[in-house]
Amino acid sequence: MSRKTNYTEIFIPIFTILSDSIGIMVAFAFSYWLRFYSPFRNIFPVEKGIPGFSGYFYFAIVTLPFWIFTFQSFKLYRLNRNVFIFDEFFSIFKCVSISLIISIGIIFFFREFPYSRIVFVIIWFVASLFITIGRYIMLKVEKNLYNMGIGVKNVAIVGTTEMAEKIYEKFSKEKFVGFNVLGFFAGDVNTLPENFKEKYLGSFDDLPSKVRELEIQKILIAIEATEQDILYKLIKICEGINIEFMLVPDFIELVTSRLKIEEISGIPFMKIKSLPLNVWHIMSKRLFDITMSLLFIICFSPVYLVLIFLVKVTSKGPLFYAQERVGIDGKKFNILKFRSMKVNAEKSGPQFVSDNDDRYTPIGYYLRKYSLDELPQFFNVLLGDMSIVGPRPEREFFINQMKDTVNRYLERYRVKCGITGWAQVNGLRGPNTSMQTRIDYDIYYIENWSIVFDMKIILKTLKETFFSKSAM
Repeated sequence: MSRKTNYTEIFIPIFTILSDSIGIMVAFAFSYWLRFYSPFRNIFPVEKGIPGFSGYFYFAIVTLPFWIFTFQSFKLYRLNRNVFIFDEFFSIFKCVSISLIISIGIIFFFREFPYSRIVFVIIWFVASLFITIGRYIMLKVEKNLYNMGIGVKNVAIVGTTEMAEKIYEKFSKEKFVGFNVLGFFAGDVNTLPENFKEKYLGSFDDLPSKVRELEIQKILIAIEATEQDILYKLIKICEGINIEFMLVPDFIELVTSRLKIEEISGIPFMKIKSLPLNVWHIMSKRLFDITMSLLFIICFSPVYLVLIFLVKVTSKGPLFYAQERVGIDGKKFNILKFRSMKVNAEKSGPQFVSDNDDRYTPIGYYLRKYSLDELPQFFNVLLGDMSIVGPRPEREFFINQMKDTVNRYLERYRVKCGITGWAQVNGLRGPNTSMQTRIDYDIYYIENWSIVFDMKIILKTLKETFFSKSAM
């Protein structure tokens, strides 16, 4: 392990703890000022005098270790935390809530000081904000260090699956992840695609010697579910070697399998398939969809007007394009889009959009690139045909083609289809992505649904809309 890596592993967590500590202390100071010295006091008048700041300052110092311990308990100080900042925010908010509960319990020992409950309510919100800002800066620092080659870890891939190729391409391109991917271990070099053969590091038996020679610190295992014997072999031949194994599970066989044991009248049953959403989930998701759709349509009404004008003046034909799609439980509905293709674009039959499609209207390419053609679908959401987040709806023509060739394809129709989805925000859209991988991501979303998950996907969609090169 290089000295640079050692320094990174030591100082990044230390500076993150320091950043969190500063955020917590600033939150206490800001909340105190906001309550007692800002115009906020006109809304909630101070009736018993203004207490000294020293009481809050010392209380923050005393409780600070409990905050740091809580963050550490949720593993928020580990390296390679290349996460979406809003994922970080939700984790931070949870830790702040727990830390405040502990802190309020400690107030029992400081009863002589008149603490304000309003101050602690303010701290609850602003501490989450200040800590998130500090962590955003630290994440940027960490990624920049990795981009410069500081603190990166040598890793190798075991396997020749499509996922193994994707891992290599993704980590080789995204240096900020912190991995330097050296190549592949496989049973035979001929099992690797032609363009990866030069990255062949050796057979499985060569792994122990290569780990020492190349100073490999992690092995990323991406094998088929039927090749689990390879995993046992790797563990055996690497006994006594200080190396970390990370297994990429087969999405269908492992990630989406959430087996639950349910006891009924003393008899245990293994639930291998359950309803994706119960009645309360359905109600909360529908309320969320209606609220968010109305807010979006109202706030972006000027954008709608501009797009209506552009579509009408740049090409002849109808403003909207209504196309039959299949939704939840196989029910059909007409999905609405701003027209991005020429009239009669599918006169020869249904077909997927290609990268250099000549059927686009003058602004059609840009409408699809930035997903602006999808905006009318918020009206589909209000009508109850769609959800804001869910698997993308498809036409019956393509469903009949894929349902027998793509594993578990029809599982995606157990929930309402969506304007955006987990597959889309992970770059799985357009004609050049694997349909099986898209379905795997859709099923993962269905089996792990929550309102927070929906919010995360919506936020990532805003990011993808402006930076992705492919269209939905």
